[in-house]
Amino acid sequence: MGKPLVIVESPTKAKTITKYLGGKYVVKASKGHVRDLPPKELGIDIESDFTPTYKTIRGQAKVLAELRKAAKEADAVYLAPDLDREGEAIAWHIAKALRLPNKKLFRVTFNEITKKAILKAFENPGKISMNKVNAQQARRILDRIVGYQLSPLLWEKFWRGLSAGRVQSVAVRMVAEREKEIQGFKPEEYWEVKAKALPDKHRDTPFIVDLKKIDKEDPKISSQAEAEKTVKDIGKQNFTITLVDKKDKQDNPSPPFTTSTLQQQASTRFRFHPKQTMMLAQQLYEGVDIGEEGPVGLITYMRTDSVNVAGEAIEEVRGHINKVFGEKYLPEAPHTYKSKKGAQEAHEAIRPTQVGYMPEKVEQFLTPHQHKLYTLIWERFVASQMHPAVYAVTTVEITGGRFLLRATGRITKFDGYTKLTGTKGKKEDQTLPDVAEGDGVSLDEISPEQHFTQPPPRYNEASLVRALEREGIGRPSTYAHILSTIIQRGYVEDRERKLHASDLGIAVTEKLVKHFPKLMNLEFTSKLEDSLDSIEEGEGDWVGLLREFYEPFSSELEHAKKEMTNINKDPEQSEEVCPKCNSPMVYKLNKRGRFLGCSKYPKCKTAMSLNGSRTEPEPTDHKCPNCGEPMVIRTGKHGRFLACTGYPKCKTTLSINEDGEIEKPGEGEEKCEKCGSPMVVKAGRRGKFLACSAYPDCKNTRPIGGKTGEDEEAPTCDKCGSQMVVKASRRGRFWACSAYPNCKNTKPIAGKKAKEPPKETGEMCEKCGKPLVYRVGRGGARFIGCSGYPKCRNTRTLEKEEKEKEPETDEVCENCGKKMVIKSGPRGKFLACSGYPACKTTKSMKKASPSRKKPAKKAGKEKKK
Repeated sequence: MGKPLVIVESPTKAKTITKYLGGKYVVKASKGHVRDLPPKELGIDIESDFTPTYKTIRGQAKVLAELRKAAKEADAVYLAPDLDREGEAIAWHIAKALRLPNKKLFRVTFNEITKKAILKAFENPGKISMNKVNAQQARRILDRIVGYQLSPLLWEKFWRGLSAGRVQSVAVRMVAEREKEIQGFKPEEYWEVKAKALPDKHRDTPFIVDLKKIDKEDPKISSQAEAEKTVKDIGKQNFTITLVDKKDKQDNPSPPFTTSTLQQQASTRFRFHPKQTMMLAQQLYEGVDIGEEGPVGLITYMRTDSVNVAGEAIEEVRGHINKVFGEKYLPEAPHTYKSKKGAQEAHEAIRPTQVGYMPEKVEQFLTPHQHKLYTLIWERFVASQMHPAVYAVTTVEITGGRFLLRATGRITKFDGYTKLTGTKGKKEDQTLPDVAEGDGVSLDEISPEQHFTQPPPRYNEASLVRALEREGIGRPSTYAHILSTIIQRGYVEDRERKLHASDLGIAVTEKLVKHFPKLMNLEFTSKLEDSLDSIEEGEGDWVGLLREFYEPFSSELEHAKKEMTNINKDPEQSEEVCPKCNSPMVYKLNKRGRFLGCSKYPKCKTAMSLNGSRTEPEPTDHKCPNCGEPMVIRTGKHGRFLACTGYPKCKTTLSINEDGEIEKPGEGEEKCEKCGSPMVVKAGRRGKFLACSAYPDCKNTRPIGGKTGEDEEAPTCDKCGSQMVVKASRRGRFWACSAYPNCKNTKPIAGKKAKEPPKETGEMCEKCGKPLVYRVGRGGARFIGCSGYPKCRNTRTLEKEEKEKEPETDEVCENCGKKMVIKSGPRGKFLACSGYPACKTTKSMKKASPSRKKPAKKAGKEKKK
């Protein structure tokens, strides 16, 4: 039999683990999930105890074939996906797909990808936990049932393409209800009074005081007149210091990160989306190449709701604090933190695998975003075991007649953990003079300030994650997916980092709350998550949970199919009247939002925005330059424009300015260099441009600002002699022949680096006779292709001797000893072993110098030394 086989999810993780296991094991990656429910059908036999049908995921058949071959040759197979439910399910699916006997299969889990953790896991392998698998199966089946049975209902009542989800719809409800609170909020005016206090004994040290009490009650000043009267009354009083309260206050450090708190802080500090945060954390967990040490897992597992920390990690960080910051920053006993109720206590908080990998030490090996996130995790963990900061807090109250005013000041006595993390003083913090009770004080610059009560703030990504966690909606592994889904579906819009419920999101939420009150209930969703946790702990029956959920859900679904009204066929009446036919206007909804439409549609097509402005075509005096028909003003996603009334026979459109006048190309009327017709201004997703008015017969376009839009004079095509014009693509602007498509010649704009032509191989194409050239594919793999592309698409793979022509370096592969060669990939050039595919070792160019040979191993006595 061959070496034991280890299967993980990702190639990066496989590379890191290989380094620790050495050559005793073969490590391969499944590249994520290998089986799932079928994509175009329910895939669940509800009548047979919700039996799922799993199929190989498209594109994974080749991976499974490779794994089966390797497993057949191995004497043991170790399944090592992540330690959460999803990882357990991946391991179970791999085991089922490989069809191996249980005695040959082992399950290994680890919280961090370090040598010690990996070797310990392989010393104590276990078996797949079916409790975890069943909990994940139950979640997957619940979500599939809701998604596949509720989404078609929304297609019928709204339009196709919408989706509903067991958790996502509840998250949309939270945002939609906050939106309604904001829309229905009525601000109330109130006034505050501030003054500058001048102590009799310290006239040179004034401080700011706020009015806190009037007749021992909280002040309620609701108008300017009341505020001015209060200011006048305060000015008549003699004030005395009646309270000086001095005490020390500790500011304790925060616990290490959980998934939720990491996403919140990364969003607040760096504006990272939760999905981006989790992607970066995954990279840091699976391993980053840090030079001579090779790939190293820098943080522990990043999907966790626990703040527990392993004892050895506590010892390590306390030693670091003592060494770097000194004894006074190290508390006598380690700080302990309590996880929230229901947290997975067996898991750890997110922390660096080794405190010795300080952010500044590994910065050169990380991307800027990776470094930011790693620094955040490292500092939070180290600070969590440092001494609290201590502040001297002083409160001074002054009293005069009916009025009591107060000031609070704070002075740092010991910086504690803030020596590492830094601190931001509060605006109200101020240094107060050394005053005593009974001292006299006078007031100066007594001023009223007007304020208005504010509605509850809109959610941002950080606060919505915090709210989901507080309500028990979802779990650490699902927060990022929930947010990306509700934004992607158009139910929630992210505007300037604030989450706004769209008209569609509000309308869908109202329908679902009315017809599915249990499904949309926050408490019910939270209890369902608790039930899934119970199944994982072996205390619940997953089939029983599904049955308990499905019976009332199916009943509500049948009722909703009959009773739920169509958003546009049975619209809500408004108080507006159609200006054209005097019929009632009704509220309608399309993909751009709510609007008012005539109830006599399609006989009357009048439509207005909710503020009363008409969205129906506005007649103008302009005539179509192509067919002579009248033109009207319409509104599209790029704003207002002129459109021919002869549509769809004539599709002419023209850009207009704010006054409704046709926008001119510039000085003088420009002509199309292809057909001589006038050029007109149009708007597209890249902004405004010039287009031929003879469209669609002539589709010529060019940028605004002369014939080229560039400083250099437009060249002529060196192939056909036609004038060249500037075109734009996702790679930037370039010169293109105006005779396109008859001539497809292009060239770079001056100042921009020209793309080097492909190198010829010296052979001719056997299909068309043109020279063959070396090309590079999207994945970085080199191949041979015909220079006559795209007319001739002949290609072939590189032969062995041609592969050896790749530039060699003096670097030697650390695994097999062969020469390293320079290759190109989507992220640039890198070093790869010339023994590929037998050896797949690669190295970053910046971490390996091609000019130095790897030192040879010394034999004999020197080797023993």
